[in-house]
Amino acid sequence: MYQAAISGTGLWVAPHTISNAELVTAYNAYVHQENEKHAEAIAAGERKALPESSEEFIVKASGIKQRYVIEKEGILDPTRMRPRLTPRPDDQLSLMAEIAVAAATQALENAGRKGEDIEMVVCAASNMQRQYPAMAIEVQNAIGAKGYGFDMNVACSSATFGLEQAVNAVRTGQVKAALVINPEITSAHHAWMDRDCHFIFGDVCTALVIERADLATSANRWEVLGTRLATQFSNNIRNNAGFMSRSEDRNPEDRDQLFMQEGRKVFKEVCPMAAEHIANQLETLGLTPAQVRRFWLHQANLSMNQLIGKRLLGHEPSFDEAPVILDEFANTASAGSIIAFHRHSQDLQAGDVGVICSFGAGYSIGSLVVRKQ
Repeated sequence: MYQAAISGTGLWVAPHTISNAELVTAYNAYVHQENEKHAEAIAAGERKALPESSEEFIVKASGIKQRYVIEKEGILDPTRMRPRLTPRPDDQLSLMAEIAVAAATQALENAGRKGEDIEMVVCAASNMQRQYPAMAIEVQNAIGAKGYGFDMNVACSSATFGLEQAVNAVRTGQVKAALVINPEITSAHHAWMDRDCHFIFGDVCTALVIERADLATSANRWEVLGTRLATQFSNNIRNNAGFMSRSEDRNPEDRDQLFMQEGRKVFKEVCPMAAEHIANQLETLGLTPAQVRRFWLHQANLSMNQLIGKRLLGHEPSFDEAPVILDEFANTASAGSIIAFHRHSQDLQAGDVGVICSFGAGYSIGSLVVRKQ
């Protein structure tokens, strides 16, 4: 068995920013449009009027102040409320692969590696652009990697679940170096017309190189002390869109064909699960939460991270203890904890211990305990 290490990270940031003010203006215009269209039914009590949103509501509910998106005009068009993307011919690099290659290139550079050094590519994200061929194989081809690649989806825990597959492949000697990519074009499967969640998501892509620790040369490398995964079925976060929808004669605009959640239930149920998950993993490694220098938690909601940190540490975590990036990026599904790790890990010292943890639909929870080399 070999020791595995994270030796490089990469981050692709979407080109457009949508502020809360822009989002609220567009959403409220949509609300006025819909309420006017259905004025008679609303007056007759047959239909409820849609409520307006506000900047204050968004910040209080989530801590989010803006988000990056791959295209903004379509999202902010009250007659459309979704990004306007252009199909590409099959002989061109797909959009998801394009942003994955950008993040992967940065991760490889930070690791001091080239595409040909990679023997395994895992594309782990909450949604894939297509069913097949696998996005991972397209990226493998684009960067000149060897070996094999595959896609996997465990919703917002996809990145940590993918990392465990890469870590295990390195540990067993199956590969010397692996690449995990997390292209999250969340704007395409988000319900921008739903007040309860219209502010949640943003687009991004992250990438990580995992290799044998004895072969890693990067100045910022992290030994993986342990990984842990857990799932428990829940309907509280769901997206029913799939290849059978057309055979069911479903309307693509049906609400359940996009992201939907019972936010209060998720908060109440997932926070204690995540805190217990981390605490138990640390205990198996002979560690306590107090010995963890930094927690890179899933960036879904500020209050969730504060509660999880408080359960672990006995006090609300400081930014230094649990960095926050969701105010800038919003919820980026599986990429959130990886963005936090990418942005806020280089200042730690050799021997410092950290925890990368994500949680989401499933329910699913994935975590890695790492130590700076």
